Amino acid sequence: MSTKPNISLSRPFRAPHHESSSSAIIGGGIKLLPGEISLAHHGILFLDEFPEFTRQTLETLRQPLEEKQITLAHANSRATYPADFMLIAAMNPCPCGNYGSAKLKCSCTPYQRLLYQKRISGPLLDRIDLFVHVPRLPTAVLLKSTTFGKSQTASAKAQISTALTAQKQRFSQDSFFNANLSSIETSKLITNSDTRKHLESTTKKLNLSARAYFRIIRVARTIADLEGASEITPEHILEAVHYRKLDY
Repeated sequence: MSTKPNISLSRPFRAPHHESSSSAIIGGGIKLLPGEISLAHHGILFLDEFPEFTRQTLETLRQPLEEKQITLAHANSRATYPADFMLIAAMNPCPCGNYGSAKLKCSCTPYQRLLYQKRISGPLLDRIDLFVHVPRLPTAVLLKSTTFGKSQTASAKAQISTALTAQKQRFSQDSFFNANLSSIETSKLITNSDTRKHLESTTKKLNLSARAYFRIIRVARTIADLEGASEITPEHILEAVHYRKLDY
């Protein structure tokens, strides 16, 4: 009796618990099994309570985020697995979770907040494109009917479709996007001298890394694609830079 392989046509969504071991996330063990980052290949890896993962686990994410694959080794064995995933992480601004709230008082000291936020290293943060502050929603909003937001969702889908079409036409490929560009290819995205001067001035003023410089260009190009714009403008650069700021 033959069995068919369990093949899913939908993109994976993996959400491991923050107490998961490094080998469970990255992969490894005696048999060098793939971890969550490979199981999330071409999908989403969602890490809730981001600072609660061990420092070792989080730092090991740096290589696959850059190289889109992970190489594991044990004794005389070696294995390389794909790991081209979208990392989405969520965290509170402080241990009690109330810092920045207009109605709830934070019980943490500045030092406790700093220690909590410093659990995420600078090099790892540098590999994240967008930082979005999500305010606490009033209960009345949460209890609204399920039809709330349908028009916004439809509008977002239309913009995403426009951006995907623009990138397919630009690269003449169905599975190649702005995020896949090399540093040299990314530099060629800016065709306007004023935009380039604005980017270089902002990068110098904020003392951003070379990695951040190229990530800002890719995000700005995506923002322009969402708007249906043919070229990146200083406004697109400004919005992309804004997304790299943590609102704490």
